[in-house]
Amino acid sequence: MSWAQSILFVLVLGCEAAVRASKMKYHDQYVGKGVGPDPCYNENGTPKRCVPDFVNAAFGKRVEASSTCGAEPEHYCKSSKDKTGEITRHCFVCDASNPKYSFPPEFLTDLNNPSNVTCWMSKTYSAVQYPANVTLTLSLDKKFELTYISLQFCSARPHSMAILKSVDYGKTWTPFQYYSNDCKKMYNKPARSQATKANEQEALCSEAYSNIDPFTGARVAYSTLEGRPSGQDFENSPVLQDWVTATDIKVEFHKLNTLGDEVKDDDGAKKSYYYSLSDFAVGGRCKCNGHASSCIMGKDGRLTCDCKHNTAGYDCEKCQVFHYDRPWQRASGREANECV
Repeated sequence: MSWAQSILFVLVLGCEAAVRASKMKYHDQYVGKGVGPDPCYNENGTPKRCVPDFVNAAFGKRVEASSTCGAEPEHYCKSSKDKTGEITRHCFVCDASNPKYSFPPEFLTDLNNPSNVTCWMSKTYSAVQYPANVTLTLSLDKKFELTYISLQFCSARPHSMAILKSVDYGKTWTPFQYYSNDCKKMYNKPARSQATKANEQEALCSEAYSNIDPFTGARVAYSTLEGRPSGQDFENSPVLQDWVTATDIKVEFHKLNTLGDEVKDDDGAKKSYYYSLSDFAVGGRCKCNGHASSCIMGKDGRLTCDCKHNTAGYDCEKCQVFHYDRPWQRASGREANECV
């Protein structure tokens, strides 16, 4: 190599190094703006399990209520108890045509602000008491893996209610959990807090959260894995992975809690019994089977996993075309189980 060729070679190497440095600087700036490495791959580019963020999947979603007060202006009453235990009532108007006096289902999934509580409210006693019922139906628009369902009440908690789930967008429903003052009478189920290993997908019934007191502000929180023997080994339990999966949630209120005064010819008493909630929250993650770290809006307008590891589908539940060399598997903490 001549002296001139040597100089040219050094200059070329220097230019390439400068370009690489420039690209790296640009990359660092890009990462610094929050893009960062892909959570589905480690620093060496090796696939690893990844999951979307934990969210309130119900926030901002539409809830269908089978009963809402105020289609025609109607009275309702609030009960309160003083220090002596004496109960007093104050009555108001529900009127859907007046935002100040309306209680629509949109208030169930809006921002839950303790300093500005908004409530949905059903019609009062005569229209909704057992054997009539009231239902709230929430569509999540995609499969989610749920950790909890939380209901915060503006009224007293119900005497009896059931939480159901669907995995086929509301075509069929499976009981998730029952609550009642009398599980045996209402649902022909014993009051139990533990499922058996042989039947971990059994809907249990609790008598712990069905008291009429307090008259307002109580919460019922259902944990999907509590009382399930394999809950501590969820990663290796396909049964429980299916159990916590849902596309839709339905809450059925079957019987109001009362003080017994509704049997009297007391219109004020009957108007003080209704179902009312301030918050319907569903905690969980978009179901991506360990193959995506986020869910995005797809080209068809549906929520879908941003699949990695050569997987595809709304839930990353299958392999991409030309990546069938081994069967699809859910990712685990030990193996990414990417499609190849």
